[in-house]
Amino acid sequence: MTTDPLPRIADRIWHDVFLPEDVAHVREMARAAVAAHLAPVAREIAQREESVEAFPWSAFKGLAGAGCFAVPFEAPFGAGLTHLMLGTCIVTEEIAYESSSLAGVYDGQCILNARALSFAQPHIREQVLPGLISGDLVFAFATTEPDASSDLTPTALKTVAARTADRFVINGRKRWITNSVVADWVCVLCRDGDSENATMLLVDMRSPGVSVGAPDLKMGHRGQITADIVFDNVTVPADHALGEPGRGLASALASLAAGRVGIAAAGVGVAQAALDLAVQRLRSRQLFGRKLGEMQYWQYKLAEHATALEAARAMYQKAAVRLDRGDRSGEPEASMAKSYATRLANDLARDALQIHGGYGFARQIAATGETYRLEEIYRDAKILEIFEGANEVLQWVIARQVIGRDITG
Repeated sequence: MTTDPLPRIADRIWHDVFLPEDVAHVREMARAAVAAHLAPVAREIAQREESVEAFPWSAFKGLAGAGCFAVPFEAPFGAGLTHLMLGTCIVTEEIAYESSSLAGVYDGQCILNARALSFAQPHIREQVLPGLISGDLVFAFATTEPDASSDLTPTALKTVAARTADRFVINGRKRWITNSVVADWVCVLCRDGDSENATMLLVDMRSPGVSVGAPDLKMGHRGQITADIVFDNVTVPADHALGEPGRGLASALASLAAGRVGIAAAGVGVAQAALDLAVQRLRSRQLFGRKLGEMQYWQYKLAEHATALEAARAMYQKAAVRLDRGDRSGEPEASMAKSYATRLANDLARDALQIHGGYGFARQIAATGETYRLEEIYRDAKILEIFEGANEVLQWVIARQVIGRDITG
C-alpha cells in the first residue's frame, strides 16, 4: 500500500557530499513542498483520464507557491542560486519520487522554458518570468511535430514562420505539447520561411489563429497532459524571437539538453521510489516461512540496483553542474545521464513489480480497498526512455563524442 510515507533508503545509504552550499537546502525544501501539495493528490492524478479539467492545478500552484518554480531562475526574479540547473534537477527528482507525470509538467514549465527564455530579450523576460515563477502563467514548449521529434533539422519541420518587416507569421502543427491545454505562452521552433534555418519564437496562446486540440489519451503520465497546437496565420512580434532569428535550432537544442538532464533526475526519482517499495515488500512479505528478502537472488538484484542508482544520481548531478558552468551543450554527460537513469527506472519498476507479484499488477484490491502504486510507476516509467531524445538517439550522440563525428556522421 502507498498511503503511508515510505522509508527512504537513499537517506540512509546515500549522501550529498559534493553538493555546493547554495543548493544544500533545496532537497529539504522540495521534499516538504511535495509532501504538502503533491502527495495528497498524486495517486488521483495518476489514475484519472486526461482532460482539460484534469490539469493538476492544486499541485502545480502549490509547488509554485512553495518556491519550487523559483529555483531555476536568477535574481531578481528567482531564487538566485549559483547552480540553477543542479538545484532544479534536485527539485525534479523529489517531484518524480511522488509523481513522474508531475515531474514532466515541472520540466515543461521550469526546465525547457527556463532555458528557452534565457534567449529572450530582457523586456520580454521581465514581462513573463514573474508569472511563470508564481504559477500564474503556464508555459508550453513546442518542438515536436507529427513527423518531427528526435529529428529537428529545419528541413524536417513543417511549421513555418514567414518573416515580414516587423513580425513573423506562423503556420503549422505541433504535437505532444505538454501543458498546451492550459498554457498562456508557448516557445515554438519553426522553419524560418523557405530557408534551411530555424527560428524559435515565444507565442501568446491567446493570439488569433492559435488552437489547441483535445488532450491525448496515454498509457501513463496522465498528469502531464499533452495535445496538438495548430497555428493558422498567427502573427508574432519580431522581438519575441528567442535568440537570433535563423539560429533557433541552437536555442531549442540547448533547452533540450537541459531537459535531458532534468529527465535523468526524474528517472532517478522514479527508480528510487521503486527501490523503496521493493525493499519494503522484501522486508515484510513471508514466503515458505521466510522473509522474501532472505532470498539471495533478490539480495543481489537489489544490491545491483542500489549501486546503479548511486551512479545515476551522480551522473545527473555532474551533467547539471556542467550546464551551470556555462557549457550549453552539456554533452556527452546529458545524454549519458538521461539514457542511463531512465533505463534504470524501467528496470527497477519491472523488478519491484515482480517482487510484489499480483499486488504489483493491481491498482486496488476490491475486497479490502487497498491500493498499490507500482502499476502507475510501471506505466509512467516507459515514456522517460522516449521523450526529450529517444535513448537510441542519445546512444548515437554519445558515440559521436566518443568516436568522432567524422566517423559516426
